[in-house]
Amino acid sequence: MRALVLEELKKPLVVREMPDPECTPDGVVIKVEANGVCRSDWHAWQGDWEWIGIQLPLPHVLGHEFSGIVEEVGANIKNFKQGDRVIVPFTIGDGTCPYCQSGHHNICENVQLPGFTSWGGYGRYTHVPNADVNLTKLPDSISFVEAAGMGCRFMTAFHGITDQARVRPGEWVAVHGCGGVGLSAVQIATALGANVIAVDIGDDKLEFAKGLGAVATVNARKVNAPEAIKEITKGGAHVSIDALGIKQTCQSSIMSLRKRGRHLQIGLTSREEEGMIPIPIDLIALSEIQLVGSLGMQPSRYPYMLQMVEQGRLNPGKLVTSTISLEEVPRIFEEMNTFQNLGVTVVDKWEAKLPV
Repeated sequence: MRALVLEELKKPLVVREMPDPECTPDGVVIKVEANGVCRSDWHAWQGDWEWIGIQLPLPHVLGHEFSGIVEEVGANIKNFKQGDRVIVPFTIGDGTCPYCQSGHHNICENVQLPGFTSWGGYGRYTHVPNADVNLTKLPDSISFVEAAGMGCRFMTAFHGITDQARVRPGEWVAVHGCGGVGLSAVQIATALGANVIAVDIGDDKLEFAKGLGAVATVNARKVNAPEAIKEITKGGAHVSIDALGIKQTCQSSIMSLRKRGRHLQIGLTSREEEGMIPIPIDLIALSEIQLVGSLGMQPSRYPYMLQMVEQGRLNPGKLVTSTISLEEVPRIFEEMNTFQNLGVTVVDKWEAKLPV
């Protein structure tokens, strides 16, 4: 199969032929039709996250935001057949651990991460294990590109906002960092009836956030973000989200809250923090602030999100700013070095370009 291959950390990825995946009895092979280019891929390319147990064997095929068509089913598969349109969660549970048994496949004790623990969506074909308890059917009305746009950032924001932070209509929600997951959070919280403040250091991203429903924006390079948010909200946000995972956004998010506010941590750290960020403990205690973590989304929640998309209440396709070929992905990675990207980029072109 044709695939974009990580051969060496921090070096340009290479498009070449790789072996087709083999189908296990409990798995399926997917023909990938679209795959999002996510900052998590960039982290893996940088060699981040060994402090949380992620170390990639090289060569490796990244990609964890993919949708496609079932090409082959294992002997034990009951819920899927060849030709089914599907979207793939980026956290795969084994279905047997206590967390899976209670419906939390996203934090399975033996979690697998397509694109990290196995080859992912930058290959034309990929294998999904434990498919009957993880894979989700994709409605015909939702395109593969739109589904890829939901593959990690959008569904992570959906789970975080609806299940973890439990955002309610009328609440003030501050979103710190307007990359893919932050912009997804802006749209989702707005759809739930919240008043959203978008925070970033790029005016282009803030303008994009307005188009997704943000009622106010704060450029953290120009003003003190917590002070600005407290002035806009007359006391602080009810919910504040760190959608990036660096010291500045995490601390700013917590400092933006009113008493009894909820801080939602979605962004994961990079090499500079290695998972450790100082936080204002006294403020958290004195103001009874809640800290909430969030990872991915369990398969049982997908139907609710997909239904909102079908009803037009959510529009993940609005976040997709460009579609590209496999050969163009390294350019996007380079742009991510300096946060140049706007919105969500999706790979949907798999064949080699012919010379002009």
